[in-house]
This record gives sequence, structure tokens and C-alpha cells, in this order.
Amino acid sequence: MRILLTGFLAVILVFELNARDKEEEKFNEKFRPQFHFTPEKNWHNDPNGLVYYDGEYHLFYQYNPSGNEWGFMHWGHAVSTDLLHWEHSPIALYPDNDSKDKEFCTAFSGSAIVDEHNLLKKQADDVKTLVAFYTSQQCGQRLAYSTDKGRTWIKLESNPIIPFDEKDDARDPKVIWHEESQKWVMVLYRKQTEDEKSKGISFYTSENLIDWHWKSHINGFFECPDLVKLQVTNRPEEYKWVLFDGDGSYFIGAFNGEEFTPESAKIKSDMGANYYATQTWSNIPALDGRTIQIAWMRGGEFPGMPFNGQMSIPSEISLTKFSFGYKLVRNPVKELETLQEKHQHWEDKVLIPGINENKTKSVKGDCFRIVGEFELKTADSFGFLIRHGKKISGTEIQYNVKRGILTVLNSSVPVTPVDNKLKLEILIDRSSIEIFANDGQTVISNCFTPGEGEDMILYTIGGELGVVKLDVYELKSIYKEEKK
Repeated sequence: MRILLTGFLAVILVFELNARDKEEEKFNEKFRPQFHFTPEKNWHNDPNGLVYYDGEYHLFYQYNPSGNEWGFMHWGHAVSTDLLHWEHSPIALYPDNDSKDKEFCTAFSGSAIVDEHNLLKKQADDVKTLVAFYTSQQCGQRLAYSTDKGRTWIKLESNPIIPFDEKDDARDPKVIWHEESQKWVMVLYRKQTEDEKSKGISFYTSENLIDWHWKSHINGFFECPDLVKLQVTNRPEEYKWVLFDGDGSYFIGAFNGEEFTPESAKIKSDMGANYYATQTWSNIPALDGRTIQIAWMRGGEFPGMPFNGQMSIPSEISLTKFSFGYKLVRNPVKELETLQEKHQHWEDKVLIPGINENKTKSVKGDCFRIVGEFELKTADSFGFLIRHGKKISGTEIQYNVKRGILTVLNSSVPVTPVDNKLKLEILIDRSSIEIFANDGQTVISNCFTPGEGEDMILYTIGGELGVVKLDVYELKSIYKEEKK
């Protein structure tokens, strides 16, 4: 009997150890980002319904619960208190009309706000109602609400709030409060006419969140609009409105509550290949004062992974008046610093050509924040090799001094030095590289599929490079605590 019992206990122990190993591996797969958001499994794309309430950032997103490919859209849901560690929540919005179709009546993109004045009359206690606006594909623009801080959602009985029109292809409602007119404003992608050239953004207003009235239309946009009011950082008495397109490009202009008037040409906000469906969080407290943006890193490849897709790092956006005009500036949120572990620092160094001069030879790993300022001196070009190995060349980040071009992963961007110096902040995750040049004036966001290498090489070609200062931080996994 004792032998049988011992054998039984051994089997249980092996089973428990295997289960524990699988649980630890769940968010530690080879190409799983370690400080960017991903769902546990399956396809995801556009961020939706970004709203802050009662200490929590809500991130909803386009999600296919059935597989790793696009389609059958629901709203996935995650909650965070620091924009980095996300608690995965149950699916928030399901397709309408009990649809099982790949597209028809599925829950496409949208936004969310806090019903501060209980306009929907759904608030039962002190918890404010959260309201989500979304496109039910081919079934109109619709509304859902939550009275329990976003944990469960109820769809408005009188949906749709804007009926489906087969001619206008309307989708992706973003709703904001316009203080000056004391009305809610919806920016909605649609075609003004059947002419493809009329693709753009229509503006609607409402006083009760249910009845919406069309006011104006602007051409030249496609999908996932966003409208943000920003204070000019170096002109604190001045404010501008920024109207975003689906690819993150934007116009700077004026908005009177009904009509947007561009005051700039269309400007590209990210120069990489994988930044799409940008959205900002609503209801950020005034004491915080930040405007925080995130995007889906479209086109990433995650071979062999149980999930498909990742978000960009949440970033603070601001508007600055430069000598050449107004421009959006974007930088990672300050919360990223809480993930910093091992730190290596170099200052006032001179780098000469030759791999033996590599200052960063002691840096090894796969997740880093690199912050550097470089004096170009006599260098023809300089850069980093990321995830370099003995048998495989790493991914190259290069700045061509003579041409003034920064290149990474087939993205080449002009970047102008300031006083013959270049500032770079680089975020390296297991499947992405994001570069913020010259304090966020130029940003490049790209996904990549690295090899097995773990080395980092800083090099210069053609002449000397001054390392004014360089800080390399290893970033711990946002799942590290879960694995203890």
C-alpha cells in the first residue's frame, strides 16, 4: 500500500510541476513582448474605448476570440493602474444580433467616455457610468454602457444611435467633450458621397449622448479618427487642435465645436512601418495633465506564437512651436522607468572605428531602454547592432552623418542634428524596436523577428564618435511578478 501511495504522490507531483512550467511559459514565449501589451492568445488589432476612471486605465481592443486571423470582431478588455501591467478581463462587447458572421454586425472600433452628469440616467450609486461608442459593422453606430467600472456592459435598447447607410462606409466613432460649446462631439470616418475622394471625417454633436446631429465633413482621412486639444508647450497661453488619421498622421488646426479648420499640411507622426489606429485616453485627470496615446503595431509577425499582434508603448504626446512651425512630439510614458533594472552608464567617451572598441560589449539580453546623446565629430556613420550573435548578424540601427538619415528595418528618416549632436531613445522588446530621436521630434516604430543573439554593439565608421552620455537599462518583464 505504501508503495502504491508513494507512486500516486509522485504522479501528482510531476503533474503539478508540468502545470506550473506551462503557466510560467504562457507569457514567456520566444517572441512574446515583455513590456508591451499582447492578449494571452489569438488575433488583436486596433485599440478601442480608451478611458481612465477611478485609478484605472481601460484598454479595449479589436479581438478575435476564435483564432489568430482577422475577423469575428469583439472588444477585448484589459485594465491597468500604470499603463504597463495589464489585468486581462473578460470580453466586453460581442457581435450584435447574435451574429456568427466574420464581419456582419461584429463589434468594430470605437471609443469610451465617463458619463459625469448621468445623461443616460443609468447611474445607481456613486459609480459613474462608462459609455462606449462602437461600430456594429453594417449595423450602424451603437452605444453600450457599464455601471460597474467597465466589468460588464449593456447595449442600449434603442441602438443604433446613427443608422447604417450602405453608401457611406461609416465606422470608428471617437467621442470627446467640447468645453467651449458644452456639447459632446463625435468624429466619425465616412464617405460624404459615393465618390471615393470624399473619404474623410464627419463631425456630429449631441447634448445627451444618444441623439447625434451632423455638422460638417473634411476629406482626406481613412479610419480610426481622433481629435485632441493640446497646449503648446513653449507657448502656454496657446492651444491647438490636432486631428488624427488612422495611420497616425495629423493636421494641426482650429475647432469650433462643429468644424475643423486645418492650419498645417498633413504631417506623419511615426516614420516606421508598424504604427496604426492611434487613439488617446479620455478622462485623464487635470492634475496629471498628460495626453497619452497608443497604437496597434500593424504588420508584426510572431511565428509560432499563440497570439497575433502587439500594441506600441503608451506615449505622452505634446505640441511644440519650433523655428519651422508646430510639430507633435511623442515620448514613452514616465511609468516605463519602473521596469528599469540593471543599469550601465558611459559619459564623455570617444569611440573610434573597430569592433574591438565596442563600449557596450557587456550588455546582453533582449529587453532594453537605451538613452544616448552622441557628438558626431568626424564619423561618417554610427549605430547599434541589436540582438547580435556569433552566428547571426544583429538588427542594425544606423545614422548616416553625411546624409542625415536614420535607418532601421527598412525605414529611413531624415533627422537633423542639434549643435552637431544627436539624441536617441531606443526601446528594444522581443519583437519590436521603437526609436525616439531628438527628444521625440522623430519617432520610428517597427516590429521585427530577431535571431538568437543577445549582444549589443555600438559602432562608428569613418571617424570618431563622441559619446556625450549613454545609459542602457535592462527592462524587467511585466509578467515577472506573475511567474514567482
